[in-house]
Amino acid sequence: MGIEQVNCDMCGEHGARVIHVARSYGSGADLLVIENVPVVSCPHCGESYLTAATLREIEKIKQNRTTYASPRPVPVAAFV
Repeated sequence: MGIEQVNCDMCGEHGARVIHVARSYGSGADLLVIENVPVVSCPHCGESYLTAATLREIEKIKQNRTTYASPRPVPVAAFV
């Protein structure tokens, strides 16, 4: 499976890559971690951004977290 390349919405250059990352929302008991979030990262202009479709899906997951999320213990470390 190759790396997906698209045109950057910021600079218009071809070669921006779609990478998948984990993003956290909230804190404490309200913390929600969403894995495999597609982020567009452009090597030409240096921008990284989420598409409108991705943002809509994140909002859907956040609003229906009990349907989409499964509880898991997560170790947390602070950068010192």
